[in-house]
Amino acid sequence: MAIQLYNTLTRSKQTFEPVDPQRVTLYVCGPTVYNYAHIGNARPAIIFDLLRRLLSWHFPAVIYARNITDVDDKINAAAAELGVPIEEISARYTSIYLDDMAALGVEPPSVEPRATAHIPQMQHMIQRLIDAGHAYVAEGHVLFNIESFQDYGALSRRDMREMIAGSRVEVAPYKKHPGDFVLWKPSVDPQPGWDSPWGWGRPGWHLECSAMAETHLGQTIDIHGGGQDLIFPHHENEIAQSVCAHGGKPFARFWMHNGFVTMDKRKMSKSEGNTFLVRSLLESYSGEVLRYLLLSAHYRQPLDWSEQELERARRTLDRLYGVLRSAADSFGPFMPAPRPSETFLDTLRDDLNTPLALAEFNRVARDLAKAEDRATAQQLAGELLANAELIGLLQSTPEQWFGAGATGQETARIESLIEQRNAAREVRDFATADRIRAELTAQGIALEDADGVTRWRRVEI
Repeated sequence: MAIQLYNTLTRSKQTFEPVDPQRVTLYVCGPTVYNYAHIGNARPAIIFDLLRRLLSWHFPAVIYARNITDVDDKINAAAAELGVPIEEISARYTSIYLDDMAALGVEPPSVEPRATAHIPQMQHMIQRLIDAGHAYVAEGHVLFNIESFQDYGALSRRDMREMIAGSRVEVAPYKKHPGDFVLWKPSVDPQPGWDSPWGWGRPGWHLECSAMAETHLGQTIDIHGGGQDLIFPHHENEIAQSVCAHGGKPFARFWMHNGFVTMDKRKMSKSEGNTFLVRSLLESYSGEVLRYLLLSAHYRQPLDWSEQELERARRTLDRLYGVLRSAADSFGPFMPAPRPSETFLDTLRDDLNTPLALAEFNRVARDLAKAEDRATAQQLAGELLANAELIGLLQSTPEQWFGAGATGQETARIESLIEQRNAAREVRDFATADRIRAELTAQGIALEDADGVTRWRRVEI
């Protein structure tokens, strides 16, 4: 089965065929690093991490660029509020973002360009747009003239007046058209700035991604992704300036956008004050639990976040790791199969249908739990582990999973108490055995006795 992807530009599902099958190019808008990432920010990171993994099974090279926006008015405001240099804010939150995404199983992109490292490329693109008559200088600003690009609005498919009224468009008297957007703007101390033919200033947000995508992936890229809130104005403006700077060449052949993470059906955002920070969630939940929940809904649909769904995801992973542990006791050790199963791959080839993929994932685990011979168990466990590797789950051993957070000294203490309990049970000293179980339960350690073996795992007290 060929990979089918929903293209926002055409509003249809299409067979994915790259420009160059030897070098697939993927660009995704990354974070603006001025604060902690919330779980809504994590959704595109996980979705496009999975897409890159899938593409890598089908093509020899996938060049994945996810940028860091480290020059932005929000960063300036955060630095001013704390009274620290702008670079300190961007460096701090870049490091935190990367650590948080790694905890969610997000693999590093092929290239992670920083906006501030691409100022010459941005200035060069601006000059090309001016020379071609698509941009103009006004009161220290350089602006893109949207009326010079006849296909403006093709991605969002909204009326121009609606687009301007309902978006982050700054209406200013020096604009020829209210929808014209900034490519370069003046800076005043302490705002960051660079010398340019148009004065001391800094780039506009939209321009940054176009210049970085061109630098690392070329003038026409295969897939451009991001959250659906970026369709307008950010991605619409990227198309306009890139196509015009490239002499009419298409900028991206496929546009993919993930839906919002919501809370009580309302979009989760910092401005709404209803966000859950990834860093805070990781204090209580494994990154795999967060990843599982974020993959549980189709990427184009909204995902409503709740404590109940988090607990459901954790219980599901407990069960999956428990199946692996029990099966390994009888028929292990297990190794992943050479490749994921075709059935599992087909679910993801169908526009990343993760709900169907997780259903297939759990089906294989149920079959493994019922396996009665070594050959069947080895085949099913190998399939489960290969599928898990592709989707980024079951990346710990069962022992690591159930002992999450335990130090080596603590693990030794727990194992010693279990040995004492087992010894008490052998001599039918059930009072002592029950006392040890109660002691461990009070510490958040649950015991499971099966087939003469006692296992333990952490639970909430």
